Amino acid sequence: MSTLTEQNTSKRIRTKNWDIHYHEAGEGHPLVLVHGGGPGASGWSNYHPNFETLAKKYRVFAIDLPGWGKSQSVTYDKRNNSGVLAEFLDELGIKRAAVVGNSMGGSSCIRLAYERPDLVSHLITMGSSCGVPSFLEPLGLSEGVKALEAAYFEPGPETMRRFISVMAYDQSIVTDEFVKERVAALLARPDHIEGWKSGHGKPMVPIDQTKLPTIKCPTLLMHGRDDRTVPFTAAAHLARAIPNSRMLVISKCGHWVQLEHSDEFNRSVDAFIQGNPNP
Repeated sequence: MSTLTEQNTSKRIRTKNWDIHYHEAGEGHPLVLVHGGGPGASGWSNYHPNFETLAKKYRVFAIDLPGWGKSQSVTYDKRNNSGVLAEFLDELGIKRAAVVGNSMGGSSCIRLAYERPDLVSHLITMGSSCGVPSFLEPLGLSEGVKALEAAYFEPGPETMRRFISVMAYDQSIVTDEFVKERVAALLARPDHIEGWKSGHGKPMVPIDQTKLPTIKCPTLLMHGRDDRTVPFTAAAHLARAIPNSRMLVISKCGHWVQLEHSDEFNRSVDAFIQGNPNP
């Protein structure tokens, strides 16, 4: 039976610019888990099947980025997730950490890796965009992006169920309980909904393509073969650009590798860090 819960791992920290909520457990090399940008996302929601297993060998942090979970609000013009991660690690006095990010979280970790390479020992992403419009289909937005937008603009059980269904290959993940949890988390943050809407259609902070070859840390790019939000060709682009990288494509898997294939994800993260020492 799990001894780590959402409640007993909950912590807060004040950095120079941010009031951040996060979860922490374990000892060992620091490992930071960064969630994606979906409606109702949080550090715990995105990584609860992974947290306890990884905490047996690592000092694990699952952060709520500003606007999500229980961290402070943020307006579109102030959003800078890689800067948040840098402040978070600096405030905790952590010199180097393995950073793991899903989707938007992975893109944020990529930016951190070239903006503050001193902080990043290992870079691991899942379902992350490569910073070019690969997530756009020939006829418009990908199916996943459309479902995400609908869940933000018309928040409720129906749009959330559709969103989760598109994110996952294995439809058994689409439970009433999961839908209810994500809807409740989204509706609890009307400030976040309005902030997200205010930035809709505006450019996100881009990944600088010219900086990708400067990332020298060991990099693992995981991607679901059946991802309907960001095609796995995005990981191939990153693998070509980042020198010390490898790509792992997982079959029968959608956008949430860490949730759908949690055991394989946990093993892969541990094996990659242990097999590529970078103190």
